[in-house]
Amino acid sequence: MINNNSVVKTNKMNEIGTDSSRMSMKIKNRIFQSAVLVWFGIFSLIIIYPIIWLGLSGLKSNADFFLNTWSLPEEWLWGNYQAAWDAGIGQFFLNSVFITASSVVTVLLLGSMAAYGLSRFQFKGQNILLVIILSGLMLAPQVSLIPLYKLLQAIGLYNTYWALILPYVAFQLPFAIFLMRSYFLSIPKELEESAIIDGCNIWQVYWHIIVPMGKPIIASCALLTAMNVWNEFMFALVFVEDSALRTIPVGLMNLRSQLNTNFGIQLAGLAISALPMIIAYIFFQKQFVRGLSAGSVKG
Repeated sequence: MINNNSVVKTNKMNEIGTDSSRMSMKIKNRIFQSAVLVWFGIFSLIIIYPIIWLGLSGLKSNADFFLNTWSLPEEWLWGNYQAAWDAGIGQFFLNSVFITASSVVTVLLLGSMAAYGLSRFQFKGQNILLVIILSGLMLAPQVSLIPLYKLLQAIGLYNTYWALILPYVAFQLPFAIFLMRSYFLSIPKELEESAIIDGCNIWQVYWHIIVPMGKPIIASCALLTAMNVWNEFMFALVFVEDSALRTIPVGLMNLRSQLNTNFGIQLAGLAISALPMIIAYIFFQKQFVRGLSAGSVKG
């Protein structure tokens, strides 16, 4: 009887110890989660506040901008955005939209087809071709500035939209192929084999299986390409002379020289130029994270 009582007491003590350890683990997990939330909250505030400040500063007059730099506008001058648009930002914005959209579509189309071929077909010299494509990542755009300038003049594309679209596509393709190939390798080949048995050809497999299943990495490549093309300055400055063809980074530089004393309109132009990329990341952030996380661990 004594032994039974001692066993019962021991079991109760073990249960109490287990419950206390579980409680301590829960408390530690909650503290850790709270610390992570606080950290990311502060980090988000650091990132978001300059964007909000930019948008609000574009609504201020010069006096309000210098006297009340960190506060809300005393008078909300919505006309600053219209003035910035009419001063030339509108034309530069539309040029950037056209060039960025054309570059992104071309990179995604060519890159996805090349990545599909390199990830599915075995042929002689495959690895050499892949190395040649990826070697494009080592070529800095600044090195090719003068040769590209002479080449574009020789073939008659200088001072046209194509003078920007073709170099952008060429420099964005290697990284896009690298990401998409890594992701396509993770797609089971059994799906393609089943489709081929059902009568699909290679193009149908690519369009109806690979592209739909590769939407996360395609969205990631689209965002990265769009961001790089939208913010590119050097090629846009050198390869285009006509102000009617210039993109928004060069246009903002011109706007600064025209409106060197009206900071409200300048900041309104900056806010307009940043808006498309912010919207794109908000809408495609899930696909962006999924695509990069999946493509980074496959290959």
